[in-house]
Amino acid sequence: MGGSAVVVGAGIGGLAAAIGLRLAGWEVTVAERAPVLADVGAGISLHANGLRALDALGVGAAVRAAARPQYTGGTRVPDGSWLARMDGAALERELGTPIVGIPRAVLHQLLRAALPPECLVVGAEVTTVDRSDPRRVRVPLGNTAGNTAAKAAGSTAGNTLGSTVANTVLEADLVVAADGVGSRLRAQLFPGHPGPAYSGSTVLRAITERPVDLATDFELTWGRGAEFGHIAFADGRAEWHAVLNSPPGVRHADALEALRRRFGDWHDPIPRLLTATRPEAVLHHDIHELVTPLPAFAAGRVVLLGDAAHAMTPNLGQGACQALEDAAVLAAALAAGPTVESALARYDAERRPRSQSVARAARQAGRMGQRLAHPLAVAVRNTALRLAPSRATVRTILRHADWTPPALS
Repeated sequence: MGGSAVVVGAGIGGLAAAIGLRLAGWEVTVAERAPVLADVGAGISLHANGLRALDALGVGAAVRAAARPQYTGGTRVPDGSWLARMDGAALERELGTPIVGIPRAVLHQLLRAALPPECLVVGAEVTTVDRSDPRRVRVPLGNTAGNTAAKAAGSTAGNTLGSTVANTVLEADLVVAADGVGSRLRAQLFPGHPGPAYSGSTVLRAITERPVDLATDFELTWGRGAEFGHIAFADGRAEWHAVLNSPPGVRHADALEALRRRFGDWHDPIPRLLTATRPEAVLHHDIHELVTPLPAFAAGRVVLLGDAAHAMTPNLGQGACQALEDAAVLAAALAAGPTVESALARYDAERRPRSQSVARAARQAGRMGQRLAHPLAVAVRNTALRLAPSRATVRTILRHADWTPPALS
């Protein structure tokens, strides 16, 4: 089965969905509201399930070649003592791959490279879809600010962009809503749903300006109501993130200086990571999630994918991996057919229970990890982690990472 599809959103999930749909024989247009793809963002860890989804989409080898395996690391406390060690070699024996770390910008570039430039439309905002015809979906493309500049630029940061066709209406057999945690299309499809909720945590993150000498590939450090972590990259630089319990909307005139005050007395290499970072490189976002599960991931010929369907907290490192799973399953379902409706029903049946289960587990992991602030509760958790066998960490990761994508015929 083939047809025409519009993917709304050129994030990781949207690009992966477009790759999968093309492999399944579909004509695809990706509509991205940003007028210029600036390749911003910090870093990401990809577990075995995300890598397997990328393999099914034909881009796994390229991603592995650009990533750094995570063999060493674990979880610590602010004085540097260990709570639990990560055994990347054991994960590799179990799953055929370790976890890998890669800059988000590099992952975006690799996904875009698997698509013809003409299928990507920038500066095109989709706020609604017309589902009045059960056989076709009409997608109005609005014009976002800066569209003219995007046309003139043609490319940025190595990106070859497709033509901009905003202020037109596309007709498609399928619309994939990959428009993020604040998805407007989700709100249109499920107007009674409360939408995303603030998790209680805010995250500041950046990539170091220069390489940093690190003893481990990946670390998390838990304090009271705070977490600091890093991911080492293949080029020697590192991504770091700081997650804090905080009211929403709190911002700092100098975010990097605020972090130095908060984490300056935590163990090495945390101060060195902050020193190796330019102040303007720090990104700050409040973390929102879909606490109320959606009743369905599809309505008619519109299907939700990634954060639009199941935005979750980052505590398990599964957000992007679940979006990649979505893309692989959606492509396989549409390739098998026999109708769009039956394919989307299969997608919903496979993806909704699993992704919502992972989202619940991520929320619980945050409550027992970074969000825990009471001194007695923190002490009990730390003691339990120190006493747990090393195999327990591997089992925790396997619970969510041991997933196999369906065959994409």
